[in-house]
Amino acid sequence: MKSKHLGGNFDDFLQEQDMLAGAEAVAAKRVLAFQIEKEMRKKGLTKVEMATQMRTSRTAVDRLLDPKNISVTLNTLEKAALVLGKKLSIRLG
Repeated sequence: MKSKHLGGNFDDFLQEQDMLAGAEAVAAKRVLAFQIEKEMRKKGLTKVEMATQMRTSRTAVDRLLDPKNISVTLNTLEKAALVLGKKLSIRLG
Protein backbone atom coordinates (compact mmCIF):
# COMPACT_ATOMS: atom_id res chain seq x y z
CA MET A 1 0.00 0.00 0.00
CA LYS A 2 1.47 3.34 -1.04
CA SER A 3 0.76 6.51 0.90
CA LYS A 4 0.50 9.71 -1.10
CA HIS A 5 2.51 11.42 1.68
CA LEU A 6 5.31 8.87 1.89
CA GLY A 7 8.56 10.76 1.57
CA GLY A 8 6.66 14.03 1.33
CA ASN A 9 7.13 17.28 3.15
CA PHE A 10 5.22 17.85 6.40
CA ASP A 11 4.43 21.45 5.38
CA ASP A 12 2.89 20.10 2.17
CA PHE A 13 0.76 17.69 4.21
CA LEU A 14 -0.41 20.50 6.52
CA GLN A 15 -1.19 22.67 3.50
CA GLU A 16 -3.24 19.89 1.91
CA GLN A 17 -5.19 19.53 5.15
CA ASP A 18 -5.71 23.32 5.41
CA MET A 19 -3.78 23.30 8.69
CA LEU A 20 -0.53 25.06 7.75
CA ALA A 21 -1.56 28.62 8.67
CA GLY A 22 -2.80 27.54 12.08
CA ALA A 23 0.34 25.52 12.78
CA GLU A 24 2.54 28.45 11.79
CA ALA A 25 0.55 30.82 14.04
CA VAL A 26 0.96 28.49 17.01
CA ALA A 27 4.69 28.11 16.31
CA ALA A 28 5.18 31.89 16.04
CA LYS A 29 3.28 32.47 19.30
CA ARG A 30 5.38 29.86 21.10
CA VAL A 31 8.56 31.62 19.99
CA LEU A 32 7.23 35.06 21.01
CA ALA A 33 6.06 33.81 24.41
CA PHE A 34 9.46 32.19 25.00
CA GLN A 35 11.34 35.35 23.98
CA ILE A 36 9.17 37.64 26.11
CA GLU A 37 9.49 35.40 29.16
CA LYS A 38 13.27 35.19 28.65
CA GLU A 39 13.56 39.01 28.49
CA MET A 40 11.35 39.37 31.58
CA ARG A 41 13.69 37.06 33.51
CA LYS A 42 16.76 39.01 32.29
CA LYS A 43 15.18 42.23 33.56
CA GLY A 44 13.94 40.59 36.76
CA LEU A 45 10.30 41.48 36.00
CA THR A 46 7.43 39.58 37.56
CA LYS A 47 4.12 39.17 35.76
CA VAL A 48 2.56 41.78 38.04
CA GLU A 49 5.37 44.27 37.33
CA MET A 50 5.12 43.57 33.60
CA ALA A 51 1.36 44.11 33.69
CA THR A 52 1.75 47.38 35.59
CA GLN A 53 4.32 48.73 33.14
CA MET A 54 2.19 47.63 30.19
CA ARG A 55 -0.87 49.27 31.82
CA THR A 56 -2.80 46.03 31.56
CA SER A 57 -3.91 43.17 33.78
CA ARG A 58 -1.97 40.22 35.08
CA THR A 59 -4.45 38.04 33.16
CA ALA A 60 -3.43 39.76 29.91
CA VAL A 61 0.22 38.99 30.68
CA ASP A 62 -0.73 35.37 31.38
CA ARG A 63 -2.37 35.21 27.93
CA LEU A 64 0.69 36.84 26.39
CA LEU A 65 2.97 34.22 27.93
CA ASP A 66 0.67 31.27 27.14
CA PRO A 67 2.29 29.61 24.12
CA LYS A 68 -1.04 28.08 23.08
CA ASN A 69 -3.00 31.34 23.11
CA ILE A 70 -2.71 32.85 19.63
CA SER A 71 -5.33 35.56 20.16
CA VAL A 72 -2.89 38.15 21.52
CA THR A 73 -3.20 41.51 19.75
CA LEU A 74 -0.42 43.41 18.02
CA ASN A 75 -1.04 46.24 20.47
CA THR A 76 -0.31 43.93 23.41
CA LEU A 77 2.84 42.62 21.74
CA GLU A 78 4.00 46.19 21.06
CA LYS A 79 3.43 47.19 24.70
CA ALA A 80 5.41 44.18 25.89
CA ALA A 81 8.26 44.97 23.51
CA LEU A 82 8.42 48.57 24.71
CA VAL A 83 8.50 47.55 28.38
CA LEU A 84 11.34 45.15 27.59
CA GLY A 85 13.28 47.77 25.64
CA LYS A 86 12.74 45.91 22.39
CA LYS A 87 11.13 46.74 19.08
CA LEU A 88 8.38 44.58 17.62
CA SER A 89 9.12 43.69 14.03
CA ILE A 90 6.60 41.97 11.74
CA ARG A 91 7.20 40.97 8.16
CA LEU A 92 5.63 38.93 5.41
CA GLY A 93 7.89 36.11 4.28
